[in-house]
Amino acid sequence: MTNQTIERTTLTQLLNNEDYARKVLPFIKENYFDVREERIIFQEISKFTDKYKKIPTQTSLEIEVGERKDLTDIEHDKIVQIIQSLNPAQVDFDWLVDTTEKFCKDKAIYNAIVEGISIIDGKDKKRTPDALPDLLSDALGVSFDDSVGHDYLLDSDDRYTYYHKVEERIPFDLEYFNRITKGGLPPKTLNVALAGTGVGKSLFMCHMAANCLSQGKNVLYITLEMAEERIAERIDANLMNITIEDLHSLPKKMFESKITQIQKNTGGKLIVKEYPTASAHSGHFRGLLKELAIKKSFKPDIIFIDYLNICSCSRFKGNANIGSYFYIKAIAEELRGLAVETNVPIMSATQTTRSGFSSTDIGLEDTSESFGLPATADFMFAITSTEELDKENKIAIKQLKNRYNDPNTNKRFVIGVDRAKMKLSDVENASNDLTDSNQDDVPVFDKSSFGSRLKDYSDIKV
Repeated sequence: MTNQTIERTTLTQLLNNEDYARKVLPFIKENYFDVREERIIFQEISKFTDKYKKIPTQTSLEIEVGERKDLTDIEHDKIVQIIQSLNPAQVDFDWLVDTTEKFCKDKAIYNAIVEGISIIDGKDKKRTPDALPDLLSDALGVSFDDSVGHDYLLDSDDRYTYYHKVEERIPFDLEYFNRITKGGLPPKTLNVALAGTGVGKSLFMCHMAANCLSQGKNVLYITLEMAEERIAERIDANLMNITIEDLHSLPKKMFESKITQIQKNTGGKLIVKEYPTASAHSGHFRGLLKELAIKKSFKPDIIFIDYLNICSCSRFKGNANIGSYFYIKAIAEELRGLAVETNVPIMSATQTTRSGFSSTDIGLEDTSESFGLPATADFMFAITSTEELDKENKIAIKQLKNRYNDPNTNKRFVIGVDRAKMKLSDVENASNDLTDSNQDDVPVFDKSSFGSRLKDYSDIKV
């Protein structure tokens, strides 16, 4: 998008979108507009809004411009022509605000550099080079975040409202997952499934993606392991309630009929985007979100990333001489930061260690490559299976970390799995199907060799 387009879009929305105008007007300066006619339009919108506490109509704006004495007839006619072209267009609000903020930052920095050069060259007679640090600091500090913090006493009403606000969540279609998360996944969170190869990480996420779509949610599924078509295939099998094998032999008319039915049953969209393994990081995902907003007017309600360990990191090069702890932790922090920025939950997965793959009682210490991952995640659970559970078409779930609820309540339970249809389901006696033999509930570190050594010093008091 060119600056010209950004400037015209900004003026259009200032004239037609009062919420947008109230949000961004305090931060936009008239010298951000390079074209004089556009700068004058902004001046008049700003003056009108300050005086009347509401945005002007096209007609009132034209009248205000007509009363100016500093315009030639040609300039006046050109400005009126521009005003008449500022017709409302539907644009995603959050994307619009973010784009406007970037525009303001870029223009502020550019103007500061131009002014700085003028000062250094001695063309600015009022300021000395001593003014340069403040000039650049002000430009770099441009932000639409006007909050200076929470005033404990003065903001008590806001705090009370927060305490009684029902947080919007993305619910599961699985009873026990709703129990342990108090109704689903809240926004601005990173949620991680831990499992060995082939146990069910991608199956879980595909099932959940299908369920979210069925709820009318917008779903973005990012895959770095399987092809887009493979992910879509799994979701097709789930939503059509047929096996993957039968899916491949389904007549085209019947396939189209089922897709039509799915469309009728959901008001949401599902976008599946494939990246080569280890080639994409949070910066790429952020760019994808902006592109989807522009090209498809698509904003996700939840994001799936399959899976975390094979993402790259924007902070470190792939060959950076750092340990896996810091590298994976950095990826997790970036993804959680993305969840906060986009105000949606992110669901991802990670591998177990070799010892965890063969264990029937996985702990946080079994997280592959980095304990920094569970330290960053908001919610983390393990998916395990045994020969006995496989025969019964079940998998076991164990809570590992839970910021939404007490992780010791319903710590272990089972759910049904239909691998042919890529579906999960509730089962009867879900919490009773697991015995506690060899599954003590001591903290995970107490089961590690390090934890065992600590027990030798249990009599020491501090």
